[in-house]
Amino acid sequence: MCRSVIDGTLRQGMKILFVCTANQCRSPMAEALLRRHLTEREIPAEVSSCGLLEGNMPAAEIALEAMKDFDLDLSDHRSRRVSRYLIDESDLILTMTREHLREIVVNDPSSFGKTFTLKELVRRARANPRQDNEALPEYLARIGLDRRPHDLMGDSPEDDVADPMLQGSDACRDTAQELNQLTRDIANVLASTP
Repeated sequence: MCRSVIDGTLRQGMKILFVCTANQCRSPMAEALLRRHLTEREIPAEVSSCGLLEGNMPAAEIALEAMKDFDLDLSDHRSRRVSRYLIDESDLILTMTREHLREIVVNDPSSFGKTFTLKELVRRARANPRQDNEALPEYLARIGLDRRPHDLMGDSPEDDVADPMLQGSDACRDTAQELNQLTRDIANVLASTP
């Protein structure tokens, strides 16, 4: 198992963790979508999700419905709460908002280098294309080199995937479409590992 995506090594079985508030909508949708994109590219990785709240809840009905548009079934999903163990065992942590990122880093300050908001990592990858033969760990370290925790204070639509839980099914479908594109972009970055 890879201990960190920025420690200079990347081996089979990379562990990617998505984090949102309740682990009932955004993060399970992102988990299912990224897993599909990685499977299509035959990229070995373990993708999972968790939330900041207590676990053992099913996926939200609006998330179940939104995922039907992608022929994905979240009916077996049960939420789980983030823990130090999940943080330590993950090679890459992708949060839905800056708030979630801050909660992870408060739990484990050393995790900052492997924790990004999903939108932040995609934005940085688009702005800093991967160089020929650049290994993924070095690439992630390079695009995250100028990051500072204080830059991620407050909320920002630039970094935050909006929570559709109180907005209804149309908003959740919009969020699912956004997550589909973002996770496809992440899969493209992971697919080009030399």
